[in-house]
Amino acid sequence: MQAIPPSVAAVFDGYPPDIRDRMRAIRALILQTASETDGVGAIEETLKWGEPSYLTSDTGSGSTIRLSWSPKAPDEYALCVHCQTTLVSEFRVQFPDTFVYDGNRRIVFNRGDEVPETPLSVCIAAALTYHSRKKRR
Repeated sequence: MQAIPPSVAAVFDGYPPDIRDRMRAIRALILQTASETDGVGAIEETLKWGEPSYLTSDTGSGSTIRLSWSPKAPDEYALCVHCQTTLVSEFRVQFPDTFVYDGNRRIVFNRGDEVPETPLSVCIAAALTYHSRKKRR
């Protein structure tokens, strides 16, 4: 597993401990899914809008994934994708009752939720291959 860049680690360290642990688990799932998905390549881990973000900079195969938490809604955290993609629409069709969705950009988890890793991995792979899949259509 790649080391967390210091700027990203600092953001994770600012989260409540249980949220931090859950978001680090999603981070690990993003990196694992990327390594197992053809055509994705290396993941760039950085901050966008002050949030941990995961980009397919080497290949350009996918859309950015962000992990989001706010003290304004301390009991929820989210996996976010670009709002101008069709990703959340795709997720809703494939997993209508598995996740809570917020508009066209977020899968929202509550602090006590069990994160369904297999379906979330499918969503992550779709985000990481979004642009390469669009080109094939």
